[in-house]
Amino acid sequence: MLDSVLGKLARQQDANVLVGFDKADDAGVYLVSPELALVQTVDFFTPIVDDPYTFGQIAATNALSDVYAMGGRPMSALAMVCFPEKADVGILEQILAGGLSKMIEAGCTVIGGHSIRDPEIKFGYAVTGSINPNRILTNSGAKVGDRLILTKSLGTGVISTAIKRGQAQPEWIDAATNSMTTLNKTAAEIALKYDVHGMTDITGFGLVGHAREMALGSQVALRLSAASIPAMTGAMDCIAAGFIPGGLKANREFAECVVEYGDSVPEALRTLIFDPQTAGGLLISVADPDAPSLERELKDAGLPAAEIGEVLTGQKPLIRVE
Repeated sequence: MLDSVLGKLARQQDANVLVGFDKADDAGVYLVSPELALVQTVDFFTPIVDDPYTFGQIAATNALSDVYAMGGRPMSALAMVCFPEKADVGILEQILAGGLSKMIEAGCTVIGGHSIRDPEIKFGYAVTGSINPNRILTNSGAKVGDRLILTKSLGTGVISTAIKRGQAQPEWIDAATNSMTTLNKTAAEIALKYDVHGMTDITGFGLVGHAREMALGSQVALRLSAASIPAMTGAMDCIAAGFIPGGLKANREFAECVVEYGDSVPEALRTLIFDPQTAGGLLISVADPDAPSLERELKDAGLPAAEIGEVLTGQKPLIRVE
């Protein structure tokens, strides 16, 4: 719906815009000088866990992720708060404290923000980062022959749905919370050491949705290995129990038309790859010779990274899962 609206707006012309909203990328990039560009992004949402401090951490981790996905370094942030007029102000304090803890971990300074009264709590940040204009990692840089590496397991959407229904097991909650509060900082810093051609983070559109954008933007096709795609503890249990969020269904309705499955791919995995992620991992398109070393270094850093596929010459289907 938003895409149809944006397509009707007047186009601004500014040669300093290196990455704009027309590219469906993770963040915008604006050139300041030959050696410096700004990365800008914004994200906020309603609570997905019960604990307000943890919610603040997740919101900050998610907002910072788009800067890391471009290969940038977060510098400053503005908080955005929607909060009920008669709610306990102590809850707001905990949300802000949780978010600040992750901003401090990222080395990103919160310099202000804006708040409004709202019946439903919403929280997030607008984040500005810096980047070398000659080393921008967009979602349209994948090259034929590259290997695809995913730095986090999938499943936050279905587990969050189980949490909302009061049916989540403690180990499922722990797995999802740990993932959603882990910054993509380390993963991005490691990726920048290698011959990486394209990168994006896996968030609301799920693995297939973001892989689709990478394939279309790069004019390539992707082959994903079903057996290699990492699932979070409890994710498959949630799918089996029917804890399917609306976002997953919408993602599947929109993007499954570009996917072809091998006969051996189980239905649960076909569902998981459309799961909307919050503060998900990075999908990295890296030159084949560098893939083993990159995967090994990510794992040595404690990340559940896995090589999940490869980049092929553009063809149909756009994405093959086998």
